[in-house]
Amino acid sequence: MDFKYDIIVIGAGHAGNEAACAAANMGSKTLLITMDMNKIGQMSCNPAVGGIAKGQIVREIDALGGQMGIVTDRSAIQFRMLNRSKGPAMWSPRSQSDRHEFIQQWIKTITNTSNLFVWQDTVKQLVVENGEVRGVITALGVEMKAKCVVLTAGTFLGGLMHFGKKQLTGGRISEPASIGITEQLKSIGFSTDRMKTGTPCRIDGRTIDFTKMSEQTGENDYHKFSFLEEVKRELPQRSCWITYTNETTHDELRKGLEFSPLYNGQIQSIGPRYCPSIETKIITFADKVSHQLFLEPEGVDSQEYYLNGFSSSLPLQVQIDAIHTIVGLENAQLYRPGYAIEYDFFDPTQLKHTLETKQIKNLFFAGQVNGTTGYEEAGGQGLIAGINAHINCHGGNEFTLARNEAYIGVLIDDLVTKGVDEPYRMFTSRAEYRLLLRQDDADMRLTEKGYNIGLATKNRFDQLQHKKVEQTKLREFIEDYSIKPAQINDFLVTMGSSELKHGCKLSDLVLRPQLDIINLAGVIPALQQKIDGIKSRKEEIVEATEVLLKYEGYIEREKIIAEKLLRLEHVNIKGRVDYNAVQSLSTEARQKLSRINPETIGQASRIPGISPSDINILLVLLGR
Repeated sequence: MDFKYDIIVIGAGHAGNEAACAAANMGSKTLLITMDMNKIGQMSCNPAVGGIAKGQIVREIDALGGQMGIVTDRSAIQFRMLNRSKGPAMWSPRSQSDRHEFIQQWIKTITNTSNLFVWQDTVKQLVVENGEVRGVITALGVEMKAKCVVLTAGTFLGGLMHFGKKQLTGGRISEPASIGITEQLKSIGFSTDRMKTGTPCRIDGRTIDFTKMSEQTGENDYHKFSFLEEVKRELPQRSCWITYTNETTHDELRKGLEFSPLYNGQIQSIGPRYCPSIETKIITFADKVSHQLFLEPEGVDSQEYYLNGFSSSLPLQVQIDAIHTIVGLENAQLYRPGYAIEYDFFDPTQLKHTLETKQIKNLFFAGQVNGTTGYEEAGGQGLIAGINAHINCHGGNEFTLARNEAYIGVLIDDLVTKGVDEPYRMFTSRAEYRLLLRQDDADMRLTEKGYNIGLATKNRFDQLQHKKVEQTKLREFIEDYSIKPAQINDFLVTMGSSELKHGCKLSDLVLRPQLDIINLAGVIPALQQKIDGIKSRKEEIVEATEVLLKYEGYIEREKIIAEKLLRLEHVNIKGRVDYNAVQSLSTEARQKLSRINPETIGQASRIPGISPSDINILLVLLGR
């Protein structure tokens, strides 16, 4: 057996799977190394993909030619489009998945991808020569050679789990930690630290009284994650259930705080601000008498439920006593308790925008090793790392995404420019151009880019071209079609919209908040006929057309702003200024600019602590 590859990917989680599939689909001989082939793509925490801003990332992964959207749709047991009451820039798809089927879909994808091989083992050491990675050495003592290595070890690097005072080493419950890589990279000079995350208990559904809870059903319209027409959501759908903690619950939790690893000094690392443990909630929000909880099904046939909102590392008995005070969970039986986990991560400012490390050539980091949290953030990083690892092996221009092109671009730019002081989670508020980064147009933004680098398939590209043509035809019809008052006024009255005094274009009516293309088609036969003539992706095309018509002015204004600021991204600065010698810069600016060594003025402007006056000084020094 010849252990020589173009690319080796360490870890078969959400980052590793995307990296391996991308590299292999682009033509690199790729090896994916995992501790357990039966847990490829394991959902370590909640059995769901997407959510606010995260859903946009998954659609971007799919648009570029990645796999997460396809796997999620094929394992979906509940789909919802969040934030429908807000503007389209905020709409975010989210799906509950059958945890077992999610893994099976990933295994099917990976084991049937050309150029992609799998090896079950643990990597103990990287082979590094003359500042360049050359391969890996595994626990079995096998040395495997590669031109590039992508590290996506998630929570396994130095993983330590906390169940109250009880501590167990591991990257997930019942799975061993990975030891050796962190220590090696620290000895080379990499900056590393510890982070903490956690997960709630899992409950036997047969012991839950759902009659006392509120049911949350899914949506069964055309929306999904993948833009590919042939990918469907076909599994039976399951409901989620809502209940709440109460004062008695909080009293039970307070009894155990002295044993909480978070508050007795046992855990020193940084925890997630936006997904706090239940013990953190009752302290931070001491005035709240209740907290909302969601019971999420783990699968079509499983009785296992995930208690979303009740992440905890308290002792087992404290968790049980508190859970039994919650309405509907009075007799709940646990499959396993919640726990916290500490793990190693590397300061992401040590990376280029390609996710290649600055210190070791052809070594890439992706996922939680970069200080992020979430399957989606990991998948987006993995995709970019896999693409650029392939490019490093075979030549070509590096592939990066700007902040006005993708949430993935915002994510990576934030990481390598600003670093992290807590587990990084994506939100729509982090994107200054979120109206340009909607979930509905990720294919319009990115599929051609994916096709041009050899990742997105011809089939995917052709489907995009069909969508573009039909969308343009529908938009031109709506902008050109004239309406007379007699045709529409009765309908306008019923919709609570003012009557027409003169004729107008159909597009003027679409702009009204009470009206949309579908309800107008019900009273305008020519519009209905036009919609019926769309052969495929009808609902998607109508929705995308309507968004562009209603928000065109805002979108164009945001594009202009983005283009102005984008000019700074083309002013290269790396290697042109000795920051420590520029006394007119603030001390903080000199220190941070020297440490991060930004590629461009645009990147420098986003470093925390760099003021507008510092940027002006740099522009003067560059003769700009």
